[in-house]
Amino acid sequence: MKIRFKSNSLRYRLTRTDVAQLTTTGYIDDKVNFGDHSLIYSIKRIDHGQLSATFKNNIITLFMPDSMTKELLNTNRIGFEINNGPLHLLVEKDFTCLDNVTEDQSDNYPNPLAEKK
Repeated sequence: MKIRFKSNSLRYRLTRTDVAQLTTTGYIDDKVNFGDHSLIYSIKRIDHGQLSATFKNNIITLFMPDSMTKELLNTNRIGFEINNGPLHLLVEKDFTCLDNVTEDQSDNYPNPLAEKK
């Protein structure tokens, strides 16, 4: 799972394993260590509602409805977003890059644009 911030926008990118785990267990998280402190970022599955997020005690929690997690797992849907208020939220599948990169992308989704090359 990756996160990206830009102004009042928060984007989560999920690998195949992330989507499967979120659908099965209802929770995924990761963290960034800053010496004596950590920033934890997570997604928690909720029964219904819409995408929302909180930031408390150095933990970012994105709440995602169960129907959305199942749709990511079982369909070609790329992601979900909401721009309702001061924070723009986006959750999407993490596709393999078209350029050569050094990071491991073996768990990423195939990039649909790769077929067009």
